[in-house]
Amino acid sequence: MKQSRESGVRHLSNRSQWLRAAVLGSEDALVSISSLMIGIAAAQAPPRAVLVAGIAGLVAGAMSMAAGEYVSVSSQRDSEEADIERERHELHTEPEAELAELAAIYTRRGLDHKLAVEVAHQLTAHDNLGSHMRDELGIETHALAQPWLAAWVSGVSFAVSALIPLVVLMITPVAVRIPVVAVVSLASLTLLGAFGGHLGGAPRGRAALRVAIGGGLAMAVTAGIGHLLGAPVA
Repeated sequence: MKQSRESGVRHLSNRSQWLRAAVLGSEDALVSISSLMIGIAAAQAPPRAVLVAGIAGLVAGAMSMAAGEYVSVSSQRDSEEADIERERHELHTEPEAELAELAAIYTRRGLDHKLAVEVAHQLTAHDNLGSHMRDELGIETHALAQPWLAAWVSGVSFAVSALIPLVVLMITPVAVRIPVVAVVSLASLTLLGAFGGHLGGAPRGRAALRVAIGGGLAMAVTAGIGHLLGAPVA
């Protein structure tokens, strides 16, 4: 049973990067596209203009999310690779000092000094660089940042989630389409917030409420701005 739980944690860790990008992309899409269409509609724009604005927002938002994730995660990957290369150089030039540093880490974690030295020797013999990456740098080989994966997941999740308010807009009667878009988007945000809280081990209710309040505030403010800008000037 213990092995099974550890296996599940490891698998979740492997998926954490793309899950984070997917949740963020989806939440951003629901808030920005629904708010955009609500704001345009509040400015008394014709229904076709609201739809066109939503589609344009979908395309621009998906590309922006993908580019932003790629740049951000690339910077993280560059930092990780620089740390690994520095560690590789130090292992080559100062092996004894690096061995002592590894043993000191295990000692601080509670091992007897003699045992810590023995563990450091054995792990160094098994996987020298990997041991230092994991225990000194906190970097796991399988969990290195993946810019292209983050970019694709973020962009696709944004585009797919942005379709929700767009589809609702197209299939709902004109008289009630904006309130329905707001309700469906807020409900979707609530579910995503709960899912994000579950992934992070946080209370799902609190996470859902936080996302729903933020999304509702964004829609209300955008609607107010649209109404003010669309009001006729005497």
